[in-house]
Amino acid sequence: MREKYIVRQPIKNAGSQVIGYEILYHGENQAYGNEEATNDFAAADTVYNFLLQNVERSLKGPVHFMTFTTNLLMRKAPRLFGKESLVIQIDDSVIIHPFAMRFVQQFARDGYKIAVNEFRFSPRYMALMGEIDYIKLNFETTADASLRNIIEMAHSMNKQCIATQVETEEIYNKAVSMGVDAMQGSYVAQKLATKAHTSGYLQSNFFRLMVAVVQEEPDMEEIEQIIATDATLTYGLLRVANTAYFSTSRVTTIRQAIMTLGIGQLKQWIYLLSASNAENEIDPDSEEFLKLSFMRASFCSELMRYAKNMPISRTDAYLMGMFSTLDYLIAAPLEEILSTVPVAEEIKDALLRHEGRCGALYDLAISYERADWKNINVYAEKLGIATNLLTSTYFSCTEEVNMIWKQLTEMESYAPAEEA
Repeated sequence: MREKYIVRQPIKNAGSQVIGYEILYHGENQAYGNEEATNDFAAADTVYNFLLQNVERSLKGPVHFMTFTTNLLMRKAPRLFGKESLVIQIDDSVIIHPFAMRFVQQFARDGYKIAVNEFRFSPRYMALMGEIDYIKLNFETTADASLRNIIEMAHSMNKQCIATQVETEEIYNKAVSMGVDAMQGSYVAQKLATKAHTSGYLQSNFFRLMVAVVQEEPDMEEIEQIIATDATLTYGLLRVANTAYFSTSRVTTIRQAIMTLGIGQLKQWIYLLSASNAENEIDPDSEEFLKLSFMRASFCSELMRYAKNMPISRTDAYLMGMFSTLDYLIAAPLEEILSTVPVAEEIKDALLRHEGRCGALYDLAISYERADWKNINVYAEKLGIATNLLTSTYFSCTEEVNMIWKQLTEMESYAPAEEA
C-alpha cells in the first residue's frame, strides 16, 4: 500500500511566533515537490483531488505556503484558494519549464504571493526577483558565504528570507545570526519558548465559564466543553478535584471533576483563578501552546478510533495530548506536574518516557505534527492504524480546532468591554 500524507508544518520567526504554515505532501514514498517527473502526475492528481475535497478546511488561519508542480500550475490549482491565504511555492523543475513560468507570472499579476524553494545565484533565479516575495534557503546544504550574500541581496530588494531544513539547534542559531525573517524544519516545529511561563489561559474562557455557571440551570456539558479547550484550566480543575477536601477517590476526567466540586465550589474556583491572574495577560507564546495542546488532544483522541489494543480510553488520550505542553505553560518539570494529578500511568509513561502503546500514539501525533514521514509509518503500523486515515483525521481535527479557536479569540477581543 502506498502511503500518502498531507500535513501542515509551522513557519516561525526568531521569537517562535507562527507566521504561517507550509502544506507538505508525502506520497509514493517520496516527499512532494521532488523533481522526478514520473511521480509528478501522480502527485498532482493526489494533491489536487485532496484540495478539491478539503478546500474549506485545508487553509485556515495564517498564510499557507504550498509547493505547486508544473501540472498543478497548469490545472490552475492555486485558484482553489484565496490569494490572501496562499503563497505559491515553486522549485527548479518549474523554473526551467518552458511554459510553467507563464502561469507563475500570471498568478503574481493576479495578486498571489510567490516563494522560491532552494534559491541560488544563477541567471534564471535572478530573473525572477520581480515576481517573487519570499526566498527559501536550505541551511543544511548551502554554503555560509552564499547564504549571507543571498540574504543581504534579498533584504536590499525587500524580499523575505525563510531558512529551511532547520533540523538542529546549531542550524537554528546560525539562521538567527544571519538575520533570516523566518525558519522551518523539524527543530523549529518542536522548538518551544525558552522562557518559563506562569499558568496561562484565554480570558474569554473565564467569561464563558462565568456565564455558564451562573445560569439558573447550568449546562454541565457546555461547562465541560469550555474547560476541555484549555490545558491549564483542565489541569487546575483536576488538581483541585483530587484534593483531600473534595475527594477520597481518584478523579480522572473533566466531567468527574465538575461533579465532584459541584456548581457552588466550581463558581468559587473560577472566581479565585480569575482574581489571582487578573494582572497576568496571556502572552502570544502561551496562547500558541494552548492551541498546540488543544490540537494534540483532539488528534490523539480521534486516532483512538482506529488504534488497536489500547490500554486507555479516548478521554485519557485527549488528556495525554492536552497535558503534553504543560511544562511550558506552568514553570515546572512535566514529571512534577503529572505527579499532582491522577492521570493513568500509561499516560505518564507516554509523555515522560515515550513508552508503551500510549507512547506510540503520542509519538505518532508528534511525528505527524513535525512531518516526520519515516516515523509516521513506524508508529501507525505499530498501532494498527491504516495510514490512509491519517490525513483526513488530521485535517478534521485542524478544522475543529480552528473553528473553536476562532470563536475563543473573537470573544477575547471583546473581553475588556464585557468585563467593564
